[in-house]
Amino acid sequence: MSNPRLLLVEDNELNRDMLSRRLKRAGFDALIAEDGAKALDRIESEKPDLVLLDMNLPVVDGWTVCKRVRANSEVAKTPIIALTAHAMPEDRDKALAAGCDDYATKPIDFPALLEKIRRLLETRGPAL
Repeated sequence: MSNPRLLLVEDNELNRDMLSRRLKRAGFDALIAEDGAKALDRIESEKPDLVLLDMNLPVVDGWTVCKRVRANSEVAKTPIIALTAHAMPEDRDKALAAGCDDYATKPIDFPALLEKIRRLLETRGPAL
């Protein structure tokens, strides 16, 4: 069985590098997108098992990415975890309202993020 494929969408190179290395060490295949437009392309072409989505992205923001994914029947069920520095309750509500399945604030609590990833992958079941 192959490793679950996660798409990490993060415009900050240091965050992207650190998170992708930690995800790989945790047993995931980590795909990368640096902005929202690339994220949409990769989600449609690669069909990752889960998306870690920074909400404040260049080109197309995370809110829009999430709404477009949810509107695309081919990838609409893909679990999405919002990653954001905004930690107010209304920010979490906004991410969930945009279609995200869960929410993690920066700086990332990696063990908690892994738990969220594993829970969503178990809930989703095998990819079609």
